Amino acid sequence: MARYSKEHKEATRQRIIETAGHRFKQDGIDGSGVATLMADAGLTNGAFYAHFTSKDDLVARVVADQLRTQAETFSTLPPGRAGLEEFLRDYLSPQHRDHPGAGCASAALLDEIGRCATATKHAYTDGARAIVDEIAARLAPDDPQSAYGKALGLFTMAVGTLQLSRALSDPKLADEVLEQGIQNALTFLR
Repeated sequence: MARYSKEHKEATRQRIIETAGHRFKQDGIDGSGVATLMADAGLTNGAFYAHFTSKDDLVARVVADQLRTQAETFSTLPPGRAGLEEFLRDYLSPQHRDHPGAGCASAALLDEIGRCATATKHAYTDGARAIVDEIAARLAPDDPQSAYGKALGLFTMAVGTLQLSRALSDPKLADEVLEQGIQNALTFLR
């Protein structure tokens, strides 16, 4: 039997994490069984335990990966408040609302993360802090700590606005929530 290289194993593990992230955000953590997650990655159930100790282990790793990736996207934005405005307009867009599988883990999974194992909550906490730190650094590049409270408020406002918009059955009202969320966030930024 051929043995896979360490690089191949790590690439496979990352593929599982990425496909599971999409599936979790689309169908929920509880709505995504190991068999489905492995099929999404093009692997058999048996391969799961070569990469993760349990589904809880996978969930924690997915949450960490999703939030790390989201924090890293801030480096691609224009500097300062202009970048924050671009982020907010993209985050609070109908496109983001209508495609949770490709979007933010916070807006898609927050209610479930609150019921997850401690390791997942720790992964989420670390990732959320990194995102808030990125926002604070854009608000006050010379003293990010001074803008931490405002950054935290902006992050929670954006996540809550997106969650509310997703929950509404009236498309017009859902769009109004997003637009008002952008306006509220921009006012809050001043």
